[in-house]
Amino acid sequence: MANCSDCGNCAACSNCAIGELILSSGEIAMLEKLGQIPFLPVARKIDSLEPVYLEDGELSKEEYSLILSCLEKRGLITLDFDKPLAGFDDAAYEAYPIRGSFALTNRGQKVLELMEIQGLDA
Repeated sequence: MANCSDCGNCAACSNCAIGELILSSGEIAMLEKLGQIPFLPVARKIDSLEPVYLEDGELSKEEYSLILSCLEKRGLITLDFDKPLAGFDDAAYEAYPIRGSFALTNRGQKVLELMEIQGLDA
């Protein structure tokens, strides 16, 4: 699935009631990264709810924003804008006054474990 809003029902996402979780390659990569590093930085502007992640240059800022938003709406990660990372050099986030962190939820951890146990269908 290239865009988690394809069905227009993202807020109550059940993956279109098909009984399986379909993740984009970017979402899978982010879950795997969180499996290695449990907390990652996130930021946003005061007048926007759009999450900003600047740590990897593989995708654009907009693509990472969509990935984080989709993972959060699916209950796989939590975005905590009131919990910044202690000791983190946040110079790259200078333009974003609201800084926090994100991590896997219990559901996200279970999905990651299933991916590791069962492998991924290509």
